[in-house]
Amino acid sequence: MPVPLTVTRESIQSGAKHTVKDVAIIIPTLDAASDWPDLIRGLRSQHIDPSQVFVVDSASSDNTAALARNAGYTVISIQRCEFDHGRTRQMAAGKIEFPILLFMTQDAVLTAPDSICKLVEAFDDPLVGCAYGRQLPRPTAGPIEKHARYFNYPEHSSIVTLRSRETVGMKAFFISNSFAAYRRDALLDVGGFPSDIIFGEDAYVAARMLLAGYKKVYVADATVVHSHDLSLREEAKRYFDIGVFHSRESWLLENFGHATGEGKRFVLSEIKMLLRTKPYLLPYCLLRTATKLVSYKLGRREAVLSSALKRRISMNRPYWSR
Repeated sequence: MPVPLTVTRESIQSGAKHTVKDVAIIIPTLDAASDWPDLIRGLRSQHIDPSQVFVVDSASSDNTAALARNAGYTVISIQRCEFDHGRTRQMAAGKIEFPILLFMTQDAVLTAPDSICKLVEAFDDPLVGCAYGRQLPRPTAGPIEKHARYFNYPEHSSIVTLRSRETVGMKAFFISNSFAAYRRDALLDVGGFPSDIIFGEDAYVAARMLLAGYKKVYVADATVVHSHDLSLREEAKRYFDIGVFHSRESWLLENFGHATGEGKRFVLSEIKMLLRTKPYLLPYCLLRTATKLVSYKLGRREAVLSSALKRRISMNRPYWSR
């Protein structure tokens, strides 16, 4: 259920300036040794103290935990079976008492020495509850992978309020914990990350913040390199989970509308890009689009499917075991 409006003049602090010293960086990891050189290079470029970095490691079988400790970072160790996208991040948020909590994934590479600083500046406005940066495609990314990043992470910053849903619908609560920061007080105010959710713990919190009267900010100058070339099978699993998420959290669609308009705009933009650059990829593009649509609709109707089938076609298989 959505939370009531909670932000009032009396409940917010004056607009104090924030610096990188106010932020804790929280990174869930699993066998991250291969990602470590790029990850730590980006972190060290930000002029942050190692004591501000917290690695939540899920019993890695490589030397991830040792690498993090050697870098001076705090390691919080959990068992693999304990990991959950929402519950694990909320556990960290409860332990780490910095004004701003910045979440990253192990494969997100900070690209500019002021990326974190730029993201933190958004919180100078006391009504900003969360902010996220721009994700750029990998140097080796193909045209479809690049288009997805450039479409979802444009070069211009924006501020979103609850009123924005009238024009952008569900896009209003779009955010990604691959590189996103939250005002800790606001995060706790809306109940934190959900403890058991299949997908979208970041979008869940962003939506609750908007409904509570906070702002969400997209900071285009705060950049990381982060993208994936998902196979058709992986896309199908991902969109099935999104469908389940929207089905089980029906209040999202009730309050923000449906994704049909934005989805159509994405597909048309992708087709135009391929007609201009790689027309031979159009059949594959249309197949991907159909796969995502069918998988999403299947996820919306997951209640009629068996648990065994849902485990097979879901990206988040442990969710169904729980």
